Amino acid sequence: MSSIAIRILLAATALTPALVVPMAPVVARNVPAAAPVAGIEAWLAKPEAERSLNDPALARPLNRTDADRALALLGAERMRAVSASAAEAVAAKQITIGDKTLKWESKTFGNAAPGKRSLWISMHGGGNAEPAVNDQQWRNQIRLYEPAEGIYLAPRAPTDTWNLWHEGHIDPLFQQLIDAQVAINGVDPNRVYLMGYSAGGDGVWQLAPRMADRFAAAAMMAGHPNESSVLGLRNLPFAIFMGGADAAYDRNKIAADKTAELDRMHAADPAGYVHMSRIYPGLPHWMNRKDAEALPWMAGFTRDPWPKRIVWLQDDVTHDRFYWLHIPDAAAAKAGDTITASVEGQTITLTGAVPAGTTLRLSDHLLNLDRPVKVIVNGRTAYSGKVARTGLAIEQSIRERADLTSAATAVLKLG
Repeated sequence: MSSIAIRILLAATALTPALVVPMAPVVARNVPAAAPVAGIEAWLAKPEAERSLNDPALARPLNRTDADRALALLGAERMRAVSASAAEAVAAKQITIGDKTLKWESKTFGNAAPGKRSLWISMHGGGNAEPAVNDQQWRNQIRLYEPAEGIYLAPRAPTDTWNLWHEGHIDPLFQQLIDAQVAINGVDPNRVYLMGYSAGGDGVWQLAPRMADRFAAAAMMAGHPNESSVLGLRNLPFAIFMGGADAAYDRNKIAADKTAELDRMHAADPAGYVHMSRIYPGLPHWMNRKDAEALPWMAGFTRDPWPKRIVWLQDDVTHDRFYWLHIPDAAAAKAGDTITASVEGQTITLTGAVPAGTTLRLSDHLLNLDRPVKVIVNGRTAYSGKVARTGLAIEQSIRERADLTSAATAVLKLG
């Protein structure tokens, strides 16, 4: 998989934007007007060290057909690069970022073609225990579930703390893990699933909302949410499994409360907050594998990387990208901040804590980039006009994540 994702950081203040600065392309005079893709091909033909993001070939406007061709070209090269850089880590079944290493074991089920395989990330229990105890929990998790199809992958938490699955280092490790499995093992990025038992369930409560844009569905088994919110699950089908007699830390009562909360949220927003809940009467912390019914339910969903409505709540582990929103200045993302974003026709509406510098990652999958776009931020028109597709928007997007289905072809920076 790729090493740490490259971020293009832009200065911003924590003010609600009143002005938009469109990231308009500079006309590339040395690239033939009739062949904008040829300039991108020439850029790719250069040695990697010589491929400047400031090259005019990347800034030239593209029509939709040329944008699709550019994404195919740039995406193929990105996948090649990720495959090369992650090959050793995948062979060793471990990824390291800084002083934290994520190891895993995996099994493959079914015979889906490369590019069509699902990925099931299954987090073990334990935590706040000696390494040997957590190692045993990991071994249990490896054999706990069997999807009908896909790569079932059980990682070993890098630490042995009580919160071993929702510390801040987990998010970038999982980002790299997913990218590597997509590039090397043919995983469909729209069919990545998250699940976990006990302390692993704690992790699902936390990771699913803050990484909802990477998963197709998630299932929490016998975990405790602590301070986490379900607000960010608007576009992520979510399952709750709990023993009715699992009373430690009030897990059973909290599971029922969270179920009721999701019921209310789905009723208020019928297109969002899809969920299921099973609280098995009389069962303790171990649910006798009844929770395996989660897998066929989850498998029925694929991710939509371009949802028309987003609810982004920043957790205490903040993120700079969520679906088609991007906050380039990481310092501007504050825990507890919420942005609600929606698209209706050619109008994008954002409400909440929208920092200056927030960037809209756009695609024809979201709206028609051949037509003008209007952006309203907290009741104020922030932009009205066309936004050009460029190779630069594509390249920056796929450098952040090796996820071609979520790659932007145009970007609009809010000032």
